[in-house]
Amino acid sequence: MKTILVGYDGSEAAERALARAAELAQALAARIVVVSVFGLGGLPALDPESMPPLPLGGPLPGGGTIPLSTADPESTHELEELAHERLADARTMLSRRGLEGDYVARVGSPADVLLEVADERDADLVVVGSREHGFLERLLARPVEEAVAQRAERDVLLVR
Repeated sequence: MKTILVGYDGSEAAERALARAAELAQALAARIVVVSVFGLGGLPALDPESMPPLPLGGPLPGGGTIPLSTADPESTHELEELAHERLADARTMLSRRGLEGDYVARVGSPADVLLEVADERDADLVVVGSREHGFLERLLARPVEEAVAQRAERDVLLVR
C-alpha cells in the first residue's frame, strides 16, 4: 500500500479517521493525502435556489456548508480558504506523529471530491469517519461515508 487518502472535516469522526489513517501510514510507510471539502454537504443534485432558507455559508449536519453562490468565484475561493484552515488542524496532528502529508482543499460534493482525488492520486485506500445520522440528515442526503463506500473502485475503511 503506497497511498492512503483520508477525508477530513474537523468533526470527531474525521479526527478518528485521520488518527487511523496515520497509524496505517506509519505501519506501512505509505504516503497520506488529507482532503477537506466544503460544499453542499453531500447534496450536489439540489439547486440551492430551490432549497428552503438556510444560513448561507453556515454548517450543515454532518459537515459541509451551503455555498454562498455556486457560480460566484469569490465565494468558491472563500470556501477553499475555509477548507485550507481545516487542514491546519490535520497538519498539526500528523506532524506530532512525525508524518508529512499532502493536503487538498476543494469545494464541491464531499463524496464526489473524495473519489476524484482518490483517482487523481491513485490512492490504494480511502479512509472516512462514520457516525450515527439522524432521521433528518438521512432524509436530506445519503451520508458521505455511505456514498464513498458504494461508489469507490478501491478499498474503503470506515472508522467509527
